Amino acid sequence: MSVAFTKEESAETASETLLPDRPISPHPNLVTEAGLKALESQLREAREAYEAAQRIEDVNERRRQAAIPLREVRYFSERVRTAQLVASPSSADSVAFGSTVTFRREDGRVQTYRIVGEDEADPKAGSISFVSPVAKSLLGKAVGDAVESMGHELEIIAIA
Repeated sequence: MSVAFTKEESAETASETLLPDRPISPHPNLVTEAGLKALESQLREAREAYEAAQRIEDVNERRRQAAIPLREVRYFSERVRTAQLVASPSSADSVAFGSTVTFRREDGRVQTYRIVGEDEADPKAGSISFVSPVAKSLLGKAVGDAVESMGHELEIIAIA
């Protein structure tokens, strides 16, 4: 094997293994109990994937296979470390972090979302981040209130 080939492969491996960190949100890391458990599970899975990659004999392949899990370990370690557990709302009188809120849009569509932390949010699964424009406009409001979000009116019809 020529030295040039070795250097080229090392440079290629370096570009594949020096991944930038995932961005960390500047907002407080508020989490529900389920959100904290999910973060801890994702951290555990990333650590297991990293440990599995460390057992690969070929150094270049080991670095390639460890790059993403190592980045995920750094990200989820920080998210678990900074997590601020917020108890479930004790009342359904007003929309709060952890509430499930149902609202009607101007066009008649009715939507229901649970307001959760950023890492837990999944609009397709019915949860939105507390820092999303819709959640920000709903927080603190009560059933019957109409709010404006991104130029559209929303009327709160239920809070659970």
